[in-house]
Amino acid sequence: MEKFNQIFIYFICLVSAMGGLLFGYDWVVIGGAKPFYEAFFDISGNEGMQALAMSIALLGCLLGATMAGFLADKYGRKKLLIFSAFVFFVSSWGTGASNNIPTFILARLVGGIAIGLAADLSPMYIAEVAPTHIRGKLVTLNQLTIVIGILGAQIVNMLIAEPVAAEATAADILNSWNGQSGWRWMFWAVCIPSGIFFLLSMFIPESPRWLVGAGQNEQAQKVLTSIGGTEYAKSELESYAKANTSAQSEKGALSLLFSSKMRNVLVIGIVIAMFQQWSGTNVIFNYAQEIFQAAGYGISDVLMNIVVTGIANLIFTFVAIYTVERLGRKTLMLIGSLGLAGIYTLLGLSYFFEFKGFIMIVFVVLAIGFYAMSLGPITWVLLSEIFPNKVRGVAMAVCTAALWIASFLLTYTFPFLNSGLGTGGTFMLYAAICFFGFIFVLRRIPETKGKSLENIEKELIK
Repeated sequence: MEKFNQIFIYFICLVSAMGGLLFGYDWVVIGGAKPFYEAFFDISGNEGMQALAMSIALLGCLLGATMAGFLADKYGRKKLLIFSAFVFFVSSWGTGASNNIPTFILARLVGGIAIGLAADLSPMYIAEVAPTHIRGKLVTLNQLTIVIGILGAQIVNMLIAEPVAAEATAADILNSWNGQSGWRWMFWAVCIPSGIFFLLSMFIPESPRWLVGAGQNEQAQKVLTSIGGTEYAKSELESYAKANTSAQSEKGALSLLFSSKMRNVLVIGIVIAMFQQWSGTNVIFNYAQEIFQAAGYGISDVLMNIVVTGIANLIFTFVAIYTVERLGRKTLMLIGSLGLAGIYTLLGLSYFFEFKGFIMIVFVVLAIGFYAMSLGPITWVLLSEIFPNKVRGVAMAVCTAALWIASFLLTYTFPFLNSGLGTGGTFMLYAAICFFGFIFVLRRIPETKGKSLENIEKELIK
């Protein structure tokens, strides 16, 4: 019976998952700062500039995700995690220090690169170091830290912002502490966890699977022995060898990924990555101001309601952690996609019939709950599991790039959809997407719980 070093395993996984915490904070903090920096930069009435300021980080995510896989395969997972922490620190400071919109947009673009790196690397690293029987739970920890980062940003935004009168104009906000300094501190706050992540990343080992691929078998054996003892290390190294995990060039890995035998798994990866974003839930975090104001709330109430959604997000992420190894990945994805389709339909009808107040918060919280226990965390679990080790780095890069393209399109188009279709029509569109996503999951996605990465490879790659 193998005896695993639980303390060591959870330490290295939680440190890696801090990338998720920074990802969550940096990605959502802009939603709370939005009414204040828009007044400062005088873009409150400019839909195009509003959309660009909100979504530019997602293009950075695309760049970061594209670079992450290739650089992680060449230089290792650990070095890139350290680098991502440094980029988070620099971009957060630069965003808060911006005095004009071009500098703000550039800083957000750099911050997006850090998010893209962390989103790709953290689940990949955890999946590669985690023992099979708890891999799903440990990869889901990355989503938990993302959610904690989201909630942290929401709470920090609420605590930093001074109360805003419901009738306050853009000029009133500009001349307030919120409009001059408050939004800056919202971004600067992430510098603290960035520094902690940078320091702790120095103390985690390199991924043993990457070490074997790089020909560093002795070092890989040391890491595996620290995780599960001598017999576990021997068994894992033999498993890696059988799966042909020797190092390949980036070009070779990329051509293999796009070969005919990888077509099925690549399609699955890209579709679930894009579906996670096009399910629509993330607009609630980024455009909470518009969504809740359409339901009859003022800015100060919006900030409180955002925190409520963050708490729901956190609670239901725990549901995912405790059910991912029991119910399985596919079951949770089915529950989430069908649940979201139903909730969005009710939410859309509520906007059409001009419902106001508490019932709208209930529907929004339920939508976030379904997402947090399914599409949010399980997408990352599946992406980290379904690809063979020899192409995992570039595969994660391709799928994460697809995810961020989808995220950019979702975030950029919402102001225009909201203006053209109304908030109700926009959510009805998201409901239709979730229904078609349910059909895809039902027909195409395999169950991966309880299977080693090598056995998953045998099942999916024919």
